[in-house]
Amino acid sequence: MTALIADSDLQRQVIAHRRANGSDRWDEVWDGVYVLMPLPNDELQGLVNRFCTILDLVIGLPGLGLVRPGVNISNRDDDWTANYRCPDVVVFTNGTAAENRETHWLGGPDFAIEVVSPDDQTWDKLPFYESVGTRELLIVDREPWSLELYRLQDGRLQSVGTSTVAAPAELASEIIPLSFRLQPSEPRPAIEIRHRDGQPVWTA
Repeated sequence: MTALIADSDLQRQVIAHRRANGSDRWDEVWDGVYVLMPLPNDELQGLVNRFCTILDLVIGLPGLGLVRPGVNISNRDDDWTANYRCPDVVVFTNGTAAENRETHWLGGPDFAIEVVSPDDQTWDKLPFYESVGTRELLIVDREPWSLELYRLQDGRLQSVGTSTVAAPAELASEIIPLSFRLQPSEPRPAIEIRHRDGQPVWTA
């Protein structure tokens, strides 16, 4: 459900309350519209932690780039807080076109992961990620489980593959030396992450 608060006093109260208790950590601003994001559950936080650990082993520690959970991405040089998104995981490779402004990054990551939560409008973010030049985006949907890899082609993020439990296709990144696919497991499907060289293989 989407709610629009037209009362400016109530808007300030709600935002102030979220800032006071820390629940604004994942909120975003879409062209001046303050978007209250759902708080991540334990499963989502576990996935983000696992993705960051693996990506840090492959990208961060060897010095191939930077791996970050949940940074602010903006397309504005001035007043970035008027328009930004916060992907769950990002990778900035060496030589990235994005600029680190400390409070945020100006320009898109080279590789990003969004883990879908109910009502979080993940797919509505695609035009923004296109506009900032995000080179690849992996969307992890959990209801039902699927992986979908998008790649920036001719200025558009195009779907280049989907992996499901019934059709566990391997989705190979062109930006980082990893591929991703779903595998049957309990109590939920496992995400197999394989290095381009064939080994090692991790699960998330």
